[in-house]
Amino acid sequence: MDFLLVTGLSGAGLQTAAKVLEDLGWYVADNLPPELISRMVDLSLESDSRLERLAVVIDVRSRLFTGDLGWVLTELESKPVHTRVLYLDASDEVLVRRFEQVRRSHPLSGGGAEGTLSEGIAAERDQLAKVKAAADLVIDTSSLAAHQLRQKIEDAFGDAENRTMQVTVQSFGFKYGLPMDADLVCDVRFLPNPHWIPELRPHTGQSADVRDYVLSQDGAEDYLATYHHLLDLTIAGYRREGKRYMTIAVGCTGGKHRSVAMSEALASRLGQDSGLNVRVVHRDLGRE
Repeated sequence: MDFLLVTGLSGAGLQTAAKVLEDLGWYVADNLPPELISRMVDLSLESDSRLERLAVVIDVRSRLFTGDLGWVLTELESKPVHTRVLYLDASDEVLVRRFEQVRRSHPLSGGGAEGTLSEGIAAERDQLAKVKAAADLVIDTSSLAAHQLRQKIEDAFGDAENRTMQVTVQSFGFKYGLPMDADLVCDVRFLPNPHWIPELRPHTGQSADVRDYVLSQDGAEDYLATYHHLLDLTIAGYRREGKRYMTIAVGCTGGKHRSVAMSEALASRLGQDSGLNVRVVHRDLGRE
């Protein structure tokens, strides 16, 4: 089992790192007392559905955490786990600004004149000096945006499958309402409706006859090519921003013929990109 210990300074991005690891398929336990880490590893190894990746986030929010994790790492050496330590750091100036923006106090700064934010940061930095020195990877987040931190963590602790972007192409009927979870919506009602062709009406956009009819209409192929190109640009931007999920809704009147055929054709084009995991959902198919 891969075991990752995530620690670092408060405000350096520990919660962001935890969310990224969850997206990468890690089971993440947050704010676990050091005394329970070894036991949790044992439980993960003994369970019927054995975990392959376990990450534990530990910081000074746990009053039992003194910054000394040497004994924890020593205990883990005797277990069948591959252990790594990720440490997130940031400059004092950036940490002060982040705490002021969210208007929260530092975990080590108490009340009164002797409990200032700067003193809390300094105390935490001293307390974590040993674990930082023992870390396998130290990431300074001072100048990193959230998507840049995500990219660094994906590069270090993800794999090709986990970094694949999930794209859902969903057909729907406008008369049943817009999909609430759609990132992008396109309207293919400009194409002739197979509903008015008696021999095509009973069939759906998944049948060869309806598909061929829809895709042979003037503008259908040009629309697909143009929209595919726009999606390539959008997906590249999503990746730069660290977004890993996209839902594209393709609508016609009833969600039976045109939107189904166009969704299947669009998904086929997108599926040629090895960096995408594409699935097709027909929301209103059969609803009539």
